[in-house]
Amino acid sequence: MYELTVESCFSAAHFLDGYNGDCSRMHGHTWKVSLTVGASVKDKNGLCMDFKDISSILDGVIKEFDHRTLNEVGILNGKNPTAENIAQIIFTLCVEKLNNENVFVHSVTVAESDRYRVTYREK
Repeated sequence: MYELTVESCFSAAHFLDGYNGDCSRMHGHTWKVSLTVGASVKDKNGLCMDFKDISSILDGVIKEFDHRTLNEVGILNGKNPTAENIAQIIFTLCVEKLNNENVFVHSVTVAESDRYRVTYREK
């Protein structure tokens, strides 16, 4: 089994509804996103999947969040724009665009700072 990981980022603001603390006020982050893909089959060139193709999928998904107020992004379906919810939504969208018989989304990690990040994967 191989794991291929690509990273990207987007800038966006958000606030957390119902949170008792500083994060209840509008603030911004440069969100870093890592997408890890699992594969066990290589092609004739020895590649499981081209990193550029994985990057293109991730970049296409996160462009919906870039330079936006995340509380207003429809794709969040009214969920609080926590790192946890963002990671799960990015995971789901990447699965729709990437999974096939040879390659699958293993995990998505979203970091809102150098100190704080969450990883989402399904069992």
